[in-house]
Order: sequence, then structure tokens, then C-alpha cells
Amino acid sequence: MTVGTHLQELHGLPVFDFPDADAQVELPATDSVAWRISAPTYSDPGDELWGQQFERFLKTVDTGRVRALVVGGWDEAYENSSADIVTALIGANNRLTALEAVFLGDMTGEDCEISWIIQSDVTPLLAAYPALREFGVRGGSQLAFPSVRHSGLETLVVETGGLPAEVVRGIAGSDLPALRRLELWLGTDEYGGDSTPEDLAPLLAGTAFPALRRLGLCDSVIQDAVAAAVAGAPVVARLERLDLSMGVLTDEGAAALLDGQPLTHLTHLDLSHHYLSEAMGERVRAALVPYGVTVDLSDAQVGEDDGDGDVWRYVAVAE
Repeated sequence: MTVGTHLQELHGLPVFDFPDADAQVELPATDSVAWRISAPTYSDPGDELWGQQFERFLKTVDTGRVRALVVGGWDEAYENSSADIVTALIGANNRLTALEAVFLGDMTGEDCEISWIIQSDVTPLLAAYPALREFGVRGGSQLAFPSVRHSGLETLVVETGGLPAEVVRGIAGSDLPALRRLELWLGTDEYGGDSTPEDLAPLLAGTAFPALRRLGLCDSVIQDAVAAAVAGAPVVARLERLDLSMGVLTDEGAAALLDGQPLTHLTHLDLSHHYLSEAMGERVRAALVPYGVTVDLSDAQVGEDDGDGDVWRYVAVAE
């Protein structure tokens, strides 16, 4: 996923923008698309607000056949939290009986910078939709995710410029027996990303999420420390794909990763947006590619010298 463009697909379905009230657009079959409902984040008087658009959506489509929903922008998302959105979705759970996937906060930087998006406690959505299989959320400001149980959730993606430690601990402490894919954008402390590898302990120990096969711990300003923790983590032995992309990964973190447990069982290792030397990149490839591991070392970065001997390195997504 990328914050530069809106989602094009969710849950294997193409995203279709639910049209404005005065638009003359032929609607697709209800269960053939993921419906994106969005209102202007910088709204003017007379603009249709998100709640109004959602009510019109419920009256327009066959709600019992809606499989996936994408919540785009809502009115003043930089000032108003997603709490009203969550409440509205919960209130429609007796109508959206086939809903299997939700993404909350599909906004680009032009809509609202990722760290300006004000979220809320999103876990009541999981309780309201026990058949939900995929859930994603963008934006870490005021985001809450206390530990929950959900027996059917298979994919959880949390995209932020800074993921609070309390949220990381809540997710890691949740009971999600069907979860196969987890992706967390940890971000930087400048935008609330104050977690440490210790906060990930239940996840890395392999005691949480027995079905997990794809793990992403991305966009971290402490990517070297995350890589070192992953290197000895029992959970890695059962993974198929490992994603440590978008962060400040240097030779130190890559060396720790290679010096840890074998990674040759992986099908894919994503280290894109990295600060590795060419020699370390070749070492990573030589250690894994002969075993059939696809290694992504694209988007190599070079740190900025501040003139005083320090080098500044940046995550891919912060503000």
C-alpha cells in the first residue's frame, strides 16, 4: 500500500467510488467491488458530509451483498476523529451482513497528511462484525486498539507516521487465532511512534497469532533495533513473507538479521527504502537468493550530511 494514491483494491475487489448525489453513474453489482465512501476533508458549505453520503449509500445499494468498504476522507479529518464513522458503521451492522473487509482512512497527503488524520478506538468495529476477515486503518493520532478477540480476522494493517506503544501492545496482546497477515507502520517518535521492540514481545515470541504467515514491521526510525529483535524471534520460523521496508535500516540491522536464525525458508524479504551499502546488499542477496528467496532492495537511500559530521536518515512515511 502507498499513501500517495488511494486504494485501488481491497479484499481482492476493485475499489469503486460511490458517486455524488447528482452524478449520473451506472453502479456495478453490489458484491463485485469494494465501495469507497468519501467526503471532502476540507469541506465547504453545501458539501455532502460523510454521514450523509453513508446514509444515501445504505438506501441505494443492496446492503446485504456489500463485501468490502473503504472509508475515505471525512469532514475536517484533521480536527474530527473517526469516532462518528465507527459509530455509523456499527449502527449498520444488521444491514451490512456480508461485510468482510473495511479500510478506515484512505486519504492521500492532498486529502490529509497521514499524521494529521485523527482516529479513535477502532476495536468496536471488530466486535460489531464477527465475520470481518480484513481490517486496515490509516492514521495514528488518537488511535486506540485495546486488546480484543476476533476469531475470523485474517489481515490487519495499521498505517501511521507514528504508532503509539500502547496501540502496539494492544495489538500484540490481542487474541486473533485466524490472523495470517499483520502489517504495522511504526513510524517516528516525532509523530507519536514511541514503541520499542519490547512492546512487540508477544508477537515476536510466537505466542500470539498462531496462523501468522506474513509479518510487516515497517517505516520505523529504529528499524535496526527491530531487525535485531526479529533476528532471534521464534515467530520468524513459520513466516512466509517478512517485510522490514520503509524504515531506517542500515548495515548494522541487516548484519544482525543475517547473523540470526536462518531466513532461507522465506519466499519474500522486503527491505525496500533502506540505507544499506552496496556490499551489504550483495551479502543479503548472496545469503538468500540462491535458496529461492525473493529479496526487495529497491529504493536505496543515502543519508543527508548535516555538515557537522552527523548523517540524517528518514523513514519513507512520517507526516
